[in-house]
Amino acid sequence: MIRLYDTQEREKRDFTPGEPDRITLYVCGPTVYGRAHIGNARPPVVFDVLRRLLEHEYPKHEVVFARNITDVDDKIIASATAEGVEPGVITERFEQAYLDDMRALGVRDPTIAPHATQEIGPMVAMIADLIERGHAYAAQGHVLFDVGSDPDYGALSRRDREAMLAGARVEVAPYKRSPGDFVLWKPSAPDVIGWDSPWGRGRPGWHIECSAMIRAHLGETIDIHGGGIDLVFPHHENEAAQSRCAHGGKPLARYWVHNGFVDFGSEKMSKSLGNVVTPRELLDAGHKGEVLRLALLSAHYRSPLPWTEALVAQSKARLDRWYGFLQRFSRNPEFKRSDRGVPLQAVVDALSDDLNTPQAVAEISAVISSDDEDGIRLGDQIWQAINGAKLLGLMTLSPDEWFRGAGDAGIDARVAERTAAKQARDFATADRIRDELKAEGILLEDGAGGTSWRRA
Repeated sequence: MIRLYDTQEREKRDFTPGEPDRITLYVCGPTVYGRAHIGNARPPVVFDVLRRLLEHEYPKHEVVFARNITDVDDKIIASATAEGVEPGVITERFEQAYLDDMRALGVRDPTIAPHATQEIGPMVAMIADLIERGHAYAAQGHVLFDVGSDPDYGALSRRDREAMLAGARVEVAPYKRSPGDFVLWKPSAPDVIGWDSPWGRGRPGWHIECSAMIRAHLGETIDIHGGGIDLVFPHHENEAAQSRCAHGGKPLARYWVHNGFVDFGSEKMSKSLGNVVTPRELLDAGHKGEVLRLALLSAHYRSPLPWTEALVAQSKARLDRWYGFLQRFSRNPEFKRSDRGVPLQAVVDALSDDLNTPQAVAEISAVISSDDEDGIRLGDQIWQAINGAKLLGLMTLSPDEWFRGAGDAGIDARVAERTAAKQARDFATADRIRDELKAEGILLEDGAGGTSWRRA
């Protein structure tokens, strides 16, 4: 049984699918106006693990995973204006960059990836429904959601309505009936991207996008809605309200799941603060995608995750031990695989307890040890632990791929030269070649079967 912490109920709840043969999971995706930073990568990695767990635990269900692309937004328009190009040039560039970065971290593509610019019709239809039901109103080319019309507004974030209104930080627009009302549709100037609607040419507000996409592709009520903790208010609160009001009180999601921040020290990682590092920068610096993925999974998903060089180094060292262990034991003729792809039950149990990835990692490490005799004795448990790592999206490579990458004919030739020098008892040359390779980050390992090499 999978248990998930439900943000709305503020407790762990047993997960049961709402349909007999389908599970629906929606996670808020990127606004594609710039490169994602490593904090932006935490939700995709976390919910990729949840998706894998759901597929494992419910093999007869179709797990439909949706992640949207916000490709119309004021920041996108500003970036396009600054470059003197159409908004589509910006969004196509950074959507591809996002996909490349997430794939490098082992995140699988979603089942469905709705784009805001391709979903204007469903958004207009949903806005019209809200107006007809008395939950929205048109004013000066805008359409706004009437927060006062929803008695359950604030149920997700547990914020007091009056406190929310009192805390407004900007001057209230004259077309709003109440300071808390939020925009569903806004007018576009003639030179700004827009679409025709019953309320004039314009473009959607941010919050309506996800509600309309969910209704169009997944249904009125989904199983799980995920995202970062920063989205609880106002984005997810507003999503929940407008969907509930458009659907006669039906909930948008049966479970709300949110991950904590990645931070530098005590500050949330943020583009606006300028304290960011991107996956691309880390990958270009030579860090493997699996190392970054393990680093993102090293703390419980609901906890803050301080991003440090030590965290990355620790994650690499752990994966080096795991792959090194597999490399040694897979060469032993007594070490035969017969697990049939079954993951270690302790790993499944840890993940089923609200995605406890630190515990899952600890369970894998407890089995994948450095003791040769224990490795042979444990037998199938070794492979099950490796399958547990695969459930986390880790250990997807062979040991040779992990340590050597695509290989290097030049390094192979120098290793062969060193071997020949040793055979000729020219130990000075052999030692020189070893030292040169070590300086280049190439480590040699001499064994009964000859000399192998790996990258440090």
